[in-house]
Amino acid sequence: MKFSESWLREWINPEISSETLAEQLTMAGLEVDDIEKVAGDFSGVVVGKVVECMQHPNADKLRVTKVDIGKSELLDIVCGAPNCRQGLTVACATVGAILPGDFKIKAAKLRGEPSEGMLCSYSELGISDDHNGIIELPDDAPLGMDIREYLNLNDVIIDISVTPNRSDCFGIIGIARDISAVNNIVMKELKVDNVPTTITNILPIEVNAPKAAPRYLGRVIKNINVNATTPLWMKEKLRRGGIRSIDAVVDITNYVLLELGHPMHAFDLDQIEKGIIVRYAKENEKLVLLNGNEVKLNDKTLVIADHQKILALAGIMGGEKSGVTQSTKDVFLESAFFNPLAIIGKAREYGLHTDASHRYERGVDPALQFAAMERASQLLIEICGGEVGPIIDVTNQNELPTQATIELHRNKINRIIGYQIETQNISDILNRLGCQVEYNNNVWVVKSPSWRFDLQIEEDLVEEIARIYGYNNIPNANLKIESVMKPKPENKISLRRIKDLLVDRGYQEAVTYSFVDPKIQRILHPEQAEIILPNPISSEMSVMRLSLWSGLLDAVLYNQNRQQTRIRLFETGLRFIPDEKCEFGVRQELMLSGIVSGNLYEEHWGLPKKNVDFYDIKGDIELILSLLGCADNVLFKKSQLSTLHPGQSAVIYLNGELIGYFGVLHPEIEKKLSLNSKTLVFEINLAKINEKKIPVAQDLSKYPSNKRDIAIIVPNTVPAADIISECKKAGGEQLIKVNLFDVYQGENIKQNQKSLAISLILQDKSRTLEEEDITNIVSKCVIALQNRFKALLRE
Repeated sequence: MKFSESWLREWINPEISSETLAEQLTMAGLEVDDIEKVAGDFSGVVVGKVVECMQHPNADKLRVTKVDIGKSELLDIVCGAPNCRQGLTVACATVGAILPGDFKIKAAKLRGEPSEGMLCSYSELGISDDHNGIIELPDDAPLGMDIREYLNLNDVIIDISVTPNRSDCFGIIGIARDISAVNNIVMKELKVDNVPTTITNILPIEVNAPKAAPRYLGRVIKNINVNATTPLWMKEKLRRGGIRSIDAVVDITNYVLLELGHPMHAFDLDQIEKGIIVRYAKENEKLVLLNGNEVKLNDKTLVIADHQKILALAGIMGGEKSGVTQSTKDVFLESAFFNPLAIIGKAREYGLHTDASHRYERGVDPALQFAAMERASQLLIEICGGEVGPIIDVTNQNELPTQATIELHRNKINRIIGYQIETQNISDILNRLGCQVEYNNNVWVVKSPSWRFDLQIEEDLVEEIARIYGYNNIPNANLKIESVMKPKPENKISLRRIKDLLVDRGYQEAVTYSFVDPKIQRILHPEQAEIILPNPISSEMSVMRLSLWSGLLDAVLYNQNRQQTRIRLFETGLRFIPDEKCEFGVRQELMLSGIVSGNLYEEHWGLPKKNVDFYDIKGDIELILSLLGCADNVLFKKSQLSTLHPGQSAVIYLNGELIGYFGVLHPEIEKKLSLNSKTLVFEINLAKINEKKIPVAQDLSKYPSNKRDIAIIVPNTVPAADIISECKKAGGEQLIKVNLFDVYQGENIKQNQKSLAISLILQDKSRTLEEEDITNIVSKCVIALQNRFKALLRE
């Protein structure tokens, strides 16, 4: 955000230097990136008027002029600028003047004609790069006045970085509010008088997307002079704010943008058919923008349309056909509040970035639309003339943002800042920021101003108090920390232990962004709602991750493209699930995720070349879960997750609760992501595996164990895990172990069946089991399997 210091001082003028002002801005969170002079170093340049202009007798491109600089004698000056003409008010460098680059003006003869000075262009005075002609000043400029004084060139341009949460500082008024609060002095009040209406003309407005456009104001202004000259003071403020002057109407809307931080747009009224409709575009509708580019729109893009066509991309850029031209006589002014979520990312989606989209994406003051409309109307009438119609207001009050009411506690302020600020000082700071404050018994009830919608929680207010009080005013103090040995419960499994185990298995830890590419995430989780960032770093990092797989898959692809043939990565971090039941509508869960691709072993002459498969990653999962000491409570079931291969994936249950997934990535997803080998993934909720079963010492049985093998035939659809579980349940305490040691399909087994060979280990702690006891236990197991799975005992 660029602005001139002099413009800021029109709103608030503390008795401090430019350097101190810049330091205050930086310490208030508006970091100053650059300070530059508005013009080069020069002297001896004054306002003059060309009273005579004749062709040079010896040069086709030169003119001989006589210039009045308010003295008794006229100056003879030879000039080569194409726009030099009689009656023009100019910037005249007199003999002895020093221009930027230490260029001294001397009396001389040019092609035989005397020249006692120089008529200057903007570039020659170091004001801008415009060297197409000499400076044209207003006719009423006082002759002989120093040009630095007349154009206020003893000024500087300040360039600040505005953080995404401080969109209120994208206007001079917002910056002035912060300087007012820091210096505890009163700033100029925003007071815009209503422009008297002189006509009754209105244009029907229909808002079909009230959530996206809760407030839309319009006004008809007729019979304007669009070719009126933009005043020099406005051109200069725009130039110093980094905006080029275009025409009077556009300059006025840009001026309001810089002054109030509120984007506006002017339509040619004659190009609007029947009325305005605010709606979402239809799929593949087209619009030619003001920059001449044609864009094909999707049905998630908010547009301003009439009853026949689209007029503009809402909050981004107007259309070419509805824009103001040199022949425009009547305009329709727009001043609207668009929901940031409706605008965010749309400009980038169509390869655009505008001052309007930059502000609307971050949010504008929802109470500023009327003031912005009146301010623009006022300037338009002053500069271009015209007849003003009434404001057309379409507001859906229920969809507008509400001002937050926050309870602020004294102990919270002291704990975060580490220093006690006086109660009255805190109340004063909050009031100076525009908040409504009530204090009672060490608790402030604070209602944030409409322009500070970033103030939502207690910590936001603490930050504001520290910021305005001044970080440098908080004394340094040595922290006194007493070392306290905290108890470590024996049943807790540390995250470090799990990480060490995975490293021992050949994994490497990765750290990826919580912001991910929505395209990749929607491939992995096509039907799951996601959290869209209001102000993303880029379009490829515009949503919060629903799982850690998005970042890990991107890392795998990166490594595969660099000839890495064996990749084993894991990551621990939060995932973010939309959930209205949780605070702020987000459920955050700490997850452990891993990804494996390529060769099972490092390349070695003594090891086989084999790719990883489902059972390799299953072994890693079982090893992690073995830390819990309750393997009997872990159950793997076939997964229905669309992200994973339907025949090579599983769901993990612990004590009957789902805790994660693992398996082979679906081949279609591998293809879409351009992965060049089979990829296996897992993800486990860490909160579900942070406690282990503490071992309890038991007597070992001194009696022999017995082993019996059975072979059963069951349908292919029956999981072996269910068979083992049923045997353990039926066998009782004397059945100490069940093991599947063979699976057979082939001769003598029907096509849709399989044969499972199971070993049963039996033992009692108090006696040696008799054959009858063993037979009874085995029979119970067989009967249970027959009843539940219709199993057949294989002879």
